[in-house]
Amino acid sequence: MRKGCSKFFLEDERQFERWNDSAIKSLKAEFKLFKDVVVLSLMHPWERDARLLKKALKKGPPHYNVIVETACTRSSDQLLGARKAYHSLFDRSIEEDLASHVKGSERKLLVALVSAYRYEGPKVKEDAAKSEAKALLNAIKNNNGDHKKKAMEEDEVIWILTTRSKPHLKVVYEQYKKISAKTITEDLEVELLLKETVECLCTPQTYFTRVFGTALREDAKEDAKKALTRLVATQEDVDLKGIAAKFEDKIKERVKGAYKDVLLGVLADDRK
Repeated sequence: MRKGCSKFFLEDERQFERWNDSAIKSLKAEFKLFKDVVVLSLMHPWERDARLLKKALKKGPPHYNVIVETACTRSSDQLLGARKAYHSLFDRSIEEDLASHVKGSERKLLVALVSAYRYEGPKVKEDAAKSEAKALLNAIKNNNGDHKKKAMEEDEVIWILTTRSKPHLKVVYEQYKKISAKTITEDLEVELLLKETVECLCTPQTYFTRVFGTALREDAKEDAKKALTRLVATQEDVDLKGIAAKFEDKIKERVKGAYKDVLLGVLADDRK
């Protein structure tokens, strides 16, 4: 085995064969990512999402994007299932835990997002979408005034983003672009959590592409790599093949061993 895996061993000046600490460290990290993607893929989706929500809440504000991602990229029934699983696993509701532990302006947004049960049909009210685009624009622009009130603190912003259907919100997004020189997400650069909420609801492919790009950088941090693992293992209803094709060469270059095989396998053309 040592001869077949020579990169994991070094021979010192005394001709003593020992582990290459750097290579072994890399191997351990690879196996952990491999374990994570397999476990997430095999777990029941409701339990998986409930545990992701609990872990993100426990880790605090830097990980609230996981709550946004989970709440905004699932169907209404999938999110309801995750809430039921949370009850069973932790003897509490996710809404209760969020209200108890999240402080500041993020609390209202996150509680409303996980509580949502959106209409999922194709009908869109064009006049309402235009009016709501103007309301969002006013709320976001007010953030640039002297009082510096965050858009996330506006009740109407929360109401629009947490009750309207995704097809409706996509029309709101387009209407906003027409009446503003920028998109909603471009105007929300200073409110990252709200920006990610809009991306996951209105332009999920943009969000997914950024996760891939960040995770496959040479200097990618551990959380970025975990985000890619989570995305690949949890987005069963999303076609990631087009995005993955853009990064296939980087996956082959930057990812190693069994974890690379799993990534490429899950993202293959025959994915169901």
